[in-house]
Amino acid sequence: MNKELKGKRALVTGASSGLGDAFARKLAAAGADLVVAARREDRLASLAKELSEKHGVKVDVIAIDLSDPASPKQLFEKAGKIDILVNNAGGGIHGRFVEIPWEKTARQIQLNITSLTELTWLFARDMAERGEGYVLNVSSIGAYTPSPTYATYSAGKAFVRDFSEAIAYELAGKGVRVCSLCPGGTETEFHQAAGHELPKLFRATFMTADRCADIGLSALFAGRRNIISGFSNNLSMFLMRLFPRRMMVKVAALSMGEPKEPTRGAS
Repeated sequence: MNKELKGKRALVTGASSGLGDAFARKLAAAGADLVVAARREDRLASLAKELSEKHGVKVDVIAIDLSDPASPKQLFEKAGKIDILVNNAGGGIHGRFVEIPWEKTARQIQLNITSLTELTWLFARDMAERGEGYVLNVSSIGAYTPSPTYATYSAGKAFVRDFSEAIAYELAGKGVRVCSLCPGGTETEFHQAAGHELPKLFRATFMTADRCADIGLSALFAGRRNIISGFSNNLSMFLMRLFPRRMMVKVAALSMGEPKEPTRGAS
């Protein structure tokens, strides 16, 4: 990413690890002041201290759980004026839909879809009134195909992609740029948190979070409305279009692998 952001203020959700951490580092290095938000306050505080000392930027910390329906409005009120919104917070559950406790699925839908959408609505309205702003919504290559054992996750990411492209069109004349980033396998804590054990050989193909964040931010500031991270991911998604849809779902199921034995009960 080659962009001077001194004087701008960016909000990054899910900033305590992985892609969120990488986005925060990229934006701070470009001179932006930051608001970093996530559940783990200790990690956010450590990141804020490091970025403030290294880049001379102001970093505010907001500990918040975006799977809580009340959280988007709370975050909006605490964050203040934001020029760049990076909706990165999200997560998946590796398992068969009917075997996952509903409470877990409901919180995932709130986090991946509802909170992201409400935050975009809250901040993009302010940006449109000012005539300038940027919104990057993190989707996934899962947006391109239904994914058994990640059924609600991939469906949610399809929503994020379509939603982002639609409002990018709506807001183009108001000076607000919106882009969806669709990463493939990336070196983050996603699979660990999802309860998904991956073969080491498979993980060896993953892109670094730093590279993925750079692709997403570069696309956002260049005016792109959607970007898939990396050549191999782009090629894979292009080839998927050649498959009959039923076969596409089967290929996705094989690539996701079998989940662990289900654990029923409270989430």
